[in-house]
Amino acid sequence: MTNRPDELSANITATLIGGPTALINIGGLNLLTDPAFDTPQAYDGGVRLVKLTGPALGPDELPSIDTILLSHDQHFDNLDHAGRAFLPKAGRVLTTTVGAERLGGFAQGLAPWQSVDVQTPQGPRLMITAAPARHGPHGFEPISGDVIGFVISLGDEKGPSIYISGDTVWFDGVAEVARRFDVRLAVLFTGSAKPRGAFHVTMDANDAIEAAAAFANATIVAIHNEGWEHFTETQEQLAHAFKALGIADRLKVLEKGVPTEFAI
Repeated sequence: MTNRPDELSANITATLIGGPTALINIGGLNLLTDPAFDTPQAYDGGVRLVKLTGPALGPDELPSIDTILLSHDQHFDNLDHAGRAFLPKAGRVLTTTVGAERLGGFAQGLAPWQSVDVQTPQGPRLMITAAPARHGPHGFEPISGDVIGFVISLGDEKGPSIYISGDTVWFDGVAEVARRFDVRLAVLFTGSAKPRGAFHVTMDANDAIEAAAAFANATIVAIHNEGWEHFTETQEQLAHAFKALGIADRLKVLEKGVPTEFAI
C-alpha cells in the first residue's frame, strides 16, 4: 500500500561546503546547491566581488551528484569558475529559465511554481518545485536578474518539504511558499549581502526571523553568510538575534564540511 504524503518521512543529511554550496542527501539522492568551489580571489564585473575563503570540499571530493539546484547563474558568489565547470558532471541541473538558455542544453529551466518529479534510489519519490525569489528590494529585479529558490517535497506538494531559499530577501513570494507547502527544513541564504552598499540583497536577521515565523514547523538552517567580503551579518549575529527572541532552538548551525542529519 502506498503511503499518503502526510505519512511520508525521510532522513536528510546536509553538508555545508561553503557560501551557498551545500550537499543534501535524501534517500540516497545527492543534491547540490549553487556550486562555488574556487579558491579565494576577486571577480571583476558589474560589481567587484571578493572571495575570502575556499570550500571545505572540492569537486573531486564529492559523491556523484544527481541534481544541482542552481538559484541563478549570473553572480560569481553563486556560480564561480570551478562551479560552472562542474555543472555538466551532474545528472541534472535545475535553474531559472533564462539561466538555462545561457548555460546550454544540459540545464533545465523552471519558472516559479513549476515542478519536476524525481525518484530516489531508496524509494521515496520527490517533487522539486521552483519557488519565487527576489534578489533585493522591490524594483531591483532588472539589476539582479532572475533568481529562484526550490521546494523539495516528499511525494507531492502535500508532503513534508525542504525549502531552499536561494538569494532572496523576505517578500510575499517567500510567504506564499509557507502557505503552499508543509516545510519542515528551511535552508535560508542569509548574510545580509550588500555588494552595492546601500541595501541588502539576501536575507538579513529580520528577514530570517520573518521566515522562521512563517515556516512555523521548520528547523531553520542559515547558509551563504561567510566566505565573501560583501556579507555584512555573520552566522553568530543571526544566532544572537534568534536567541534574543527566544527562538534559539529553531536555528541549526552547520559546520563546514561536517555532515548533519535531519528528519522531516
